[in-house]
Amino acid sequence: MNKMDFFAQVYEIVADIPSGRVATYGQIAWLMGRPKCARQVGQAMHYAPKGIPSHRVVNSSGRTAPGFTEQSSLLVKEGVVFKSNGCVDLSKSRWEIVY
Repeated sequence: MNKMDFFAQVYEIVADIPSGRVATYGQIAWLMGRPKCARQVGQAMHYAPKGIPSHRVVNSSGRTAPGFTEQSSLLVKEGVVFKSNGCVDLSKSRWEIVY
């Protein structure tokens, strides 16, 4: 799979994350069948086009992306729960996919 196809698949999954929920880079990689590609998912988020809710993607600890200053406030507006350490409370706000 080339880089553009990979990014397109990431964006398709991220577009489905509901408001008020987050997914991790690793979770998205796993959904793609590429569980070792979490870093590449992060790269795709860096280049996400407008309209893709990239603010709903965090790392495995619930930490927001460095340099994405609006991410926390966008998530708070959607009702995402944060812990006192500034990380998203994944036990309360992670997107649980039901098949």
